Amino acid sequence: MAVLMSLVAETQNKAIAQATGGHEWVDMGLSVKWATCNVGASSPQLYGNYYAWGETSQKTTYDWATYKYCNEGNKLALTRYCNSSSYGLPDNRVELEGVDDAATYNWGEGWRTPTDAEMTKLRSECKWRWVSTYNGIQVNGYTVTGKKEGYTDKTIFIPAAGYYEGTEFKSKSTVGAYWSSSLYSGGYNYYSYILSIDASTWAKNRLNRSNGLTIRPVCQ
Repeated sequence: MAVLMSLVAETQNKAIAQATGGHEWVDMGLSVKWATCNVGASSPQLYGNYYAWGETSQKTTYDWATYKYCNEGNKLALTRYCNSSSYGLPDNRVELEGVDDAATYNWGEGWRTPTDAEMTKLRSECKWRWVSTYNGIQVNGYTVTGKKEGYTDKTIFIPAAGYYEGTEFKSKSTVGAYWSSSLYSGGYNYYSYILSIDASTWAKNRLNRSNGLTIRPVCQ
């Protein structure tokens, strides 16, 4: 019986790996499962890649002049993900579509960038603890652990990976800025919602879509 159960578990694990492109995730009892690494990272402690919002490849400069979805570097001339003529050509898209999602593009179907609502659940329904080492490796960031019964041993690590503005890499090891898939809902279509972390806070914030941020994917 034990051998049979072991074979069943092995088969299930292989099925999960195939369904998610081989990338690992943790179920913390939330509405989605969270990846253990950032896009482009091979371990939780590594920062991974940096993307402008709605772009799927890295680049050397993260500003409006290089942003894919605006005309002539003008943040008030957006060509996609715009719901007001004050900010460009309205298409009323407010969530990233798969073709523009770096998580889906780089990791495959089944993975995507989390919505702002899913990030809200992560912030409010888990225990957050700032640490300077994770699994014996020196790195600043948060361990995020499930609070619900049956999930209190489920943890991911989110590093303070900094971000890019123009060509400048800012706030390495002191701040983390993670894209959501959600356009900012308070007007100002050149912003999108982010998860912002530092040693004292893990909060909802907004940032220019042109900046280069990390992404922590989710799957169902």
